[in-house]
Amino acid sequence: MSKYIVVALYKFVHLPNFEQLQAPITKVCKDNGVMGTLLLAEEGINGTIAGSRAGIAAVLGFLKTYPEFVGLEHKESRADEAPFYRMKVRLKQEIVTLGQPDVDPNQKVGEYVDPKDWNALLDDPDVVVLDTRNDYEVGIGAFKNAQNPRTTNFREFPEFVKKQLDPRKHKKIAMYCTGGIRCEKASSYMLAQGFEKVYHLKGGILKYLETIPQAQSYWDGECFVFDQRVAVKHNLEVGSYDQCYGCRHPLSEEDKQSKLYKPGVYCHLCYEHRSEAQHQRAQQRQQQMQLAKKRNQVHLGQMPS
Repeated sequence: MSKYIVVALYKFVHLPNFEQLQAPITKVCKDNGVMGTLLLAEEGINGTIAGSRAGIAAVLGFLKTYPEFVGLEHKESRADEAPFYRMKVRLKQEIVTLGQPDVDPNQKVGEYVDPKDWNALLDDPDVVVLDTRNDYEVGIGAFKNAQNPRTTNFREFPEFVKKQLDPRKHKKIAMYCTGGIRCEKASSYMLAQGFEKVYHLKGGILKYLETIPQAQSYWDGECFVFDQRVAVKHNLEVGSYDQCYGCRHPLSEEDKQSKLYKPGVYCHLCYEHRSEAQHQRAQQRQQQMQLAKKRNQVHLGQMPS
């Protein structure tokens, strides 16, 4: 059995006093050896944490003592090594940043689609399927028949919609993302723009890969995750990708054969876009990490945190 339970969670819920939750949630996580990042905002909670089974159960149990978090759903996976090295509970304007202050998923969202019904939407020629993740995430895996908006961050999604989609022409829109939060918020935005039928994959790619047998799957590739595992495959098994500590992009084994790849420092994607000073700082960090590993210690410069 894997040593760590990894839990991704989010809930859009009105939290007018979200600042007051920061200290008690931080305490219960640290008291139970749980690491990761949780975001709190007036619109809800979002994040990924990891720890022992008992530690995770304690944190989830504590969260659900708040009426606002009753019914909080989460997705579990496993890891043999610690996915995170610190615990942070951050206060934010949004739990996922779209930059559209009038969009409120607590008021209106699209129609949830269970993973078992998702393939039918992908097969429907009248449905426009959108991947709401960033371009580097799409690059290592996506659903067949899905459009890649080629955004570098979620804030760019509204501009893509404005330029490429028309509610008078595109009557049915289906969206997906890693765990469900980005496409849920995007569905609220799309409805506000006048799109009639808007669907989003409940639980995101992670739930699909967990529940749909690979023989029936329309997923091609691996799914990028924001922790030390880098990517996961069907059944949420750890994938084959590594990550460049210089630019954070996922790297395949072929990518790592490039002459412009130096572990922990740069890769072929960022070598020419980073200064010599940045390369030197990354090199120093890598050396410190290697020393810490030899001493059987965790170096907090490792990523993600």
